[in-house]
Amino acid sequence: MVGDVVLGLPALHLLQSHGWDLHLYGKGWAPKLLAGECWPCTTRAGSLGERIAQLKSLRAQCQAQDATFDQRINTLVMPNSFSSAFEARWAGLRPAGYRGDGRSLLLRPAWRRDPPAHALEGFWGLACRLTGHRGTPPTHIQLKVSETDQAEADRLLAAQGLTPGFICIVPYAAGDVDGKDKRWPDFTAFTEALAQRTPQRIVTCPGPGEEDVAQAHPAALILPKLGLGTYLGVLKRAGLVVSNDTGPAHMAAAVGTPVLSVLGPTKPGQWRPWGPQNRIATGSDGRLWPTVDEVLREVRA
Repeated sequence: MVGDVVLGLPALHLLQSHGWDLHLYGKGWAPKLLAGECWPCTTRAGSLGERIAQLKSLRAQCQAQDATFDQRINTLVMPNSFSSAFEARWAGLRPAGYRGDGRSLLLRPAWRRDPPAHALEGFWGLACRLTGHRGTPPTHIQLKVSETDQAEADRLLAAQGLTPGFICIVPYAAGDVDGKDKRWPDFTAFTEALAQRTPQRIVTCPGPGEEDVAQAHPAALILPKLGLGTYLGVLKRAGLVVSNDTGPAHMAAAVGTPVLSVLGPTKPGQWRPWGPQNRIATGSDGRLWPTVDEVLREVRA
């Protein structure tokens, strides 16, 4: 979901550039991820009743600021879930989004999704339909890091004797694709080989529950328990991020750091990190995953 939010940023920037006053509604980590953007963001409550009450309260606030709020589309539903459309409609909002998942009757309008493309282009298409914009997405995402988060990241790096240009590895990933794990099985061997071939420090930042995976990479300096904003600041100072298909890969790409994304069952055309500075490594000769040597060659490319 972190990756989805990052890939939705160009759409949000497009809405803002067309005069929309944005108020975001989402997961509890979203305000930390987007702290540099300075958009108001309400954390989605746990129970259905609480979420409906939240959305009704937001609707009342917007009505007080804009008398025409209820006379037009006033909610853009970016997730493709039924619940996101249902909750907005039940709260009295006028949501728009892509049809599917049985939610067409809840959306006004319910747009037909274009043929499969990159996830960023899907989000971009929503904003284009709402604004009438006909341009292509930007080549870079340009996620801002808040000054506070970057300062905290820089203090942490300095305390560890790290200077910008280190390599950050992300051997973590949640979930699967069609029942196949998104974690590259040779990541540990790759880290060992990389440490023997480069003078650059190697860093990894495990999240909650990922500490055991980090310990399997003794060549990497472990920076645990980082807040999402601080993690973003660390990624911005890296010279390269080597990652599975997971949120931090998209975070790194969005702050301009080159990413080498190691992909197995993931569809590169839909989920590769966005931006011309990024590369992907995939299996060849019918193999699901690339070899260690193939990924090392991409590091040196």
